[in-house]
Amino acid sequence: MHITRSELDDLLPEILAAPKDGAAVSMLCSRPGRNQRAFPEQMKFTRENGIPGERWATQPWLKLPDGSPDPQIQVCILNSRVLDAVWRDRENVAHPGDTFILDMDLSYENLPVGQRLQVGDVVLKVSEEFNTGCAKWKVRYGRESFDWINDPENVKYRLRGILCSIESNGVIRNGDIVKKLTA
Repeated sequence: MHITRSELDDLLPEILAAPKDGAAVSMLCSRPGRNQRAFPEQMKFTRENGIPGERWATQPWLKLPDGSPDPQIQVCILNSRVLDAVWRDRENVAHPGDTFILDMDLSYENLPVGQRLQVGDVVLKVSEEFNTGCAKWKVRYGRESFDWINDPENVKYRLRGILCSIESNGVIRNGDIVKKLTA
């Protein structure tokens, strides 16, 4: 059974109370192919190829005019409080596929477009591309959660998470701390 809109609205204050900085990475996820998930303890990140073995390089949902994958969508990050609210049946319903989960405020106010994040020895940059979720989100977690994420009143909170480009190569491990970098 999917979560209801009223339940999500009731949880919103708790979700918005997430820490502003210094959150630990949890649940790294790689997507080698459509509907495939792997949960390694660490992953390599590269500017040129995204996450080696991940489908971003071969099957991106957003492309540049020349047909190459758009780097703005190399990494997806989701707030753990949102995931915990919507992902009720973890045995029968797939993980949403976000690169990693963390307990951090992902709102535009806290992480404006262009904000740089240090994660392990990797630097990420918050994309201008808004993550609306996809048709699979509606099926897996319910139409009401999809509508809640995309409600004009909630867009500013980025409840479906943020998209980032990879600015420096390196490795991210479960437990690495995400820190906002100053300009």
